[in-house]
Amino acid sequence: MTKNPMIINSELDILNVNGHVHSPYSFCSFDSIEQMFKMAREEDVHVLGINDFFTMDGYPEFSRLSKQYKVYPQFNVEFIGLLSDLQAKGIRINDPNNPGRIYFSGKGLSYPLVINDENKAFIDGLISESQRQIKEMTQKASALVDAIDPELEFTYESVKAAYAEELVRERHIAKAIRIAVFEKYVEEADRNAFFEKLYDGKAVKANLNDIASVENELRGNLLKSGGKAFVEEDPAAFPPLKRIIQFIINAGGIPCYPVLLDDKKGNILTEFESHWEAMDTILQELNVHAVELIPSRNSVEKLREFVAYFRAKGYAVFLGSEHNTPGVFPVEVKIEGTLELPDDLKHVSYEGACLIAAHQHLHANDQAGYVDEEGNADKQNMESYIKMGDEVIKSFIK
Repeated sequence: MTKNPMIINSELDILNVNGHVHSPYSFCSFDSIEQMFKMAREEDVHVLGINDFFTMDGYPEFSRLSKQYKVYPQFNVEFIGLLSDLQAKGIRINDPNNPGRIYFSGKGLSYPLVINDENKAFIDGLISESQRQIKEMTQKASALVDAIDPELEFTYESVKAAYAEELVRERHIAKAIRIAVFEKYVEEADRNAFFEKLYDGKAVKANLNDIASVENELRGNLLKSGGKAFVEEDPAAFPPLKRIIQFIINAGGIPCYPVLLDDKKGNILTEFESHWEAMDTILQELNVHAVELIPSRNSVEKLREFVAYFRAKGYAVFLGSEHNTPGVFPVEVKIEGTLELPDDLKHVSYEGACLIAAHQHLHANDQAGYVDEEGNADKQNMESYIKMGDEVIKSFIK
């Protein structure tokens, strides 16, 4: 039998993994962190990775519930940064709308988390800037709603109290508007009429019985660039990628590039990800040796091709679902939206989870992990880390 180039240890008894889920501490599909653990148990998912935007506030609750439900926890985080040289060339990285803008994750941060004053100031600054922008957007959106029906007026504070654990994001604003309108107007015709007024007479395209569709249309019409409630972000909100990577390493994590890849039809969506050899060169120059993918948005053919290419280059590969949109979806990672992940990709996902588990375990015992203090990955011993992490996970969930 020919060895699958994607798989490192074919002898593993693999478990289901979701290494990238957002929680209510940023914005997510779940009503609570406990809901995600309940769903994980019901769906036979044994590893979950919290992956909120520039906040680790959910870690204590996530850790406590992981022990209660015997689901192994990964402590991750996500940022939005900038590669200014690629921005100057007009090259889109993994944000299809903004050249130079890059989403970037840290995987397997140390827990309990210890960060120095400089890094705390870095995080506090990102949060402060994001909430300044959101407060202005909330005020603008509320004024637009108030002009149609004064009874539906809302504030940043009321949105935060009702729908956010800590950080308010634009999705919370859309959710607040949708709930207020749906509670006040019961008939579909009345809801439709309200939204048409809010959109300056533009026809409603969303299915009003589909919560995600309604809230996404609200975001697109009001809160995105060109919308009447949009507020331009300060460039300071997008730090240089090297600064983000330094934070992740200092926090004990593994720097990891989140891949957008294709549109389920095999069409690569950005210039950066269209040329894998050049992409590999840049990631290596940045000392980044891990990638993660969200299979629900990709074609299985392109996903397998990509994973095989980067595994052959020595990259660790992680898979997840995000769950950062409205609606309730399975915790189990799916491919092409709703299809079950093939066994070879489940194996890849579990090996990635084992690598993170070993890294977290070693750091918890004051030892060097898979990535050292300089950001260098111990690639030649990847199989040993995977074996260790398998033991860590299975000991935790038994």
